[in-house]
Amino acid sequence: MTLQIQSLEQYQKIYKESVEHPEKFWAAQAETFTWRKPWSKVMETNLSEPSIKWFVDGKLNITENCLDRHIPTKGEQTAILWEPNDPNEKEIRLSYRELLAEVCKVSNALKQKGIKKGDRVVFYMPMVPELAIGVLACARIGAVHSVVFAGFSAQALADRVDDAQAKMIICSDYNQRGAKVIPVKQIVDDAMDISCNSVESVLVHRNTGGEVNWSDEIDQWWHELVEGQEEICTPEPMDSEDLLFILYTSGSTGKPKGVVHTCGGYMVYSCYSFKNVFQYQEGDIYWCTADIGWITGHSYIVYGPLLAGATTMIFEGVPTYPDAGRFWQICAKHKVNQFYTAPTAIRALMACGDQHTQNHDLSDLKVLGSVGEPINEEAWHWYNEKIGKNQCPIVDTWWQTETGGIMITPLPGITDTKPCYASYPLPGIQPCLMDAEGNEILENDKEGLLCIKYPWPSMIRTTYGDHDRCKQVYFSAFPGKYFTGDGARRDSEGRLRIIGRVDDVINVSGHRIGTAEVENAINEHPSVIESAVVGYPHDIKGQGIFAYIIAEQGTWNDDSFQKGVKQTVSKVIGPIAKPDMILIVPGLPKTRSGKIMRRILRKIAANELDNMGDTSTLLNPNVVDEIIKLAYG
Repeated sequence: MTLQIQSLEQYQKIYKESVEHPEKFWAAQAETFTWRKPWSKVMETNLSEPSIKWFVDGKLNITENCLDRHIPTKGEQTAILWEPNDPNEKEIRLSYRELLAEVCKVSNALKQKGIKKGDRVVFYMPMVPELAIGVLACARIGAVHSVVFAGFSAQALADRVDDAQAKMIICSDYNQRGAKVIPVKQIVDDAMDISCNSVESVLVHRNTGGEVNWSDEIDQWWHELVEGQEEICTPEPMDSEDLLFILYTSGSTGKPKGVVHTCGGYMVYSCYSFKNVFQYQEGDIYWCTADIGWITGHSYIVYGPLLAGATTMIFEGVPTYPDAGRFWQICAKHKVNQFYTAPTAIRALMACGDQHTQNHDLSDLKVLGSVGEPINEEAWHWYNEKIGKNQCPIVDTWWQTETGGIMITPLPGITDTKPCYASYPLPGIQPCLMDAEGNEILENDKEGLLCIKYPWPSMIRTTYGDHDRCKQVYFSAFPGKYFTGDGARRDSEGRLRIIGRVDDVINVSGHRIGTAEVENAINEHPSVIESAVVGYPHDIKGQGIFAYIIAEQGTWNDDSFQKGVKQTVSKVIGPIAKPDMILIVPGLPKTRSGKIMRRILRKIAANELDNMGDTSTLLNPNVVDEIIKLAYG
């Protein structure tokens, strides 16, 4: 059994051991899994390169550990519990035995379509059981899955398909989210028209049964291909360092980067972190509300819970449909024990009023989790009082797509909790604060740049097809350490508080969006000459997007222009990246070398006008006053 910490004394003891003897610690976690061939060495790492290998030469298949090994003891236990978008529709329960059979059938179907080990398969699907089944089927036959959030535009989808050189796209006909029906297949068709030249086939899951365009050469129905397939598929033996999945995340430059995770280390860490952070016990019902299109869904809807033999819930809908009590109605209906969601959702539900939390029995809840961004104090207290009834510890988890799993968090019922603080590292994780000169800050009550100074099993291996980018972004600022891109503060007792990004990335509703990516999209509008985008405080989203735009003469900052800019961004990236505020400006604050001083634009967007800092180095210092006047009169 994977280690599950039970007390503060045990946490302190194991944390110390994990730092002093990391290889012994991680070997003990890995030994609890089924390996086809044992590893010859726990790790071989050089963070300067970076070259990262864990459980070297070990052979395994992650789906054997998610499914097959549970059959003797948990074959009839519910593995996936699916709750539909429409509360009047019936839920679906798949036992571990049924899930294994479905995964094998889809694995055989993929093989029939010529998908083999190493091929990339892109998913663009709603939150239906078939998405989890398809992902696991890829892993079973050694194909590399790349899930693209089904809210991205055709262009954003095409960019990711092209970067991965995917052989197949798996999508649905339509996607249901609340009262909306989204034409998913049409967006895939549009992406195919843009590029996607590597794609040989599109597999379409009939979700709503709506009419879709069809190409007999490329398109095939999921149900027609999967029906009649064998329910047995021998898992492909994978090397510990073979690719498991690519997940695209926005960077500070325009092109999304494909974060690569591999089989062995990711398996060990996602299970270990799941069991400890949520203190999952036999028979519990666990629900993470994230989309599988993000890393949270990969690690804490699919892999972590299934590796641990848990019952994991998948929800198709949104928190406010048919009303703002939906989350709590589902928690009561299924007697949910661990609930994991984003501060954005909590703030949005808080704004809808406390009445929606009432008349739902939430007494089965044991642990409340928060993910995606630091949770603000007001939302933390509301979550604690109205949902947890002051009985459920809140785990405010910090981690990233690149880390593969939760890194810094309270442990429920074991370590203390403090609003706004991610608190303490999990055993095996060694965070440190660095100053700008590259010196480690050892004292408490200090702020610095958050780094991790020792490797861990689920860390990023590379950015797909561009290893140098991985090195430059994560491993060059502080040689020998992983740089998170976040600033952090350590309090007097050693707890860590994440302050936010220090690069040009905005955290909108827990989703990282690169400023360059949004600027590139805005600049495609025919009236836009140049733009600069920054994040600013937003009551619901945490951070909103503020766009400063230099437009062609005669352009007015009216509804039609604003609408046009937002439509352009939606088309290029997706609705999630639409600017919240747009301001036409005569110029942008630039240094003499032409660099935009975003620090100044951030202060203006946040209405922090008292101290603009040194503007003497600007090419045109007067432009700052002009922008302030336009923004605030």
